[in-house]
Amino acid sequence: MNAHTENWIKIGQLSDIPKRGARCVQNGDMTIALFRSADDRVFALEDKCPHKNGPLSQGIVHDGCVTCPLHNWVISLETGQAQGADKGETLSFPVKLDGNDILLELRRTNNGKK
Repeated sequence: MNAHTENWIKIGQLSDIPKRGARCVQNGDMTIALFRSADDRVFALEDKCPHKNGPLSQGIVHDGCVTCPLHNWVISLETGQAQGADKGETLSFPVKLDGNDILLELRRTNNGKK
């Protein structure tokens, strides 16, 4: 096992997250929101909108994005980038599925950078 694969942590199963919904996990003081799309892809973002730190996990999941419940900012689930005219980003984390198991890599990424 190399160092890269040792960073993946099993955090639950796909069935733990409703379609077009979210669940949260704690990583120290940080809350990470896990999102499940309608087509069963899973994404992980810090549970904080880049605008006013709104809880993204309570937002609406749609079309590869989540809409913040506070001020309707739309955030890409894949990159954490604000969409449209809004500017900003939230931390994103790599996620993969191993069968029904959700694996999270805790090395933070933004736009695919580690």
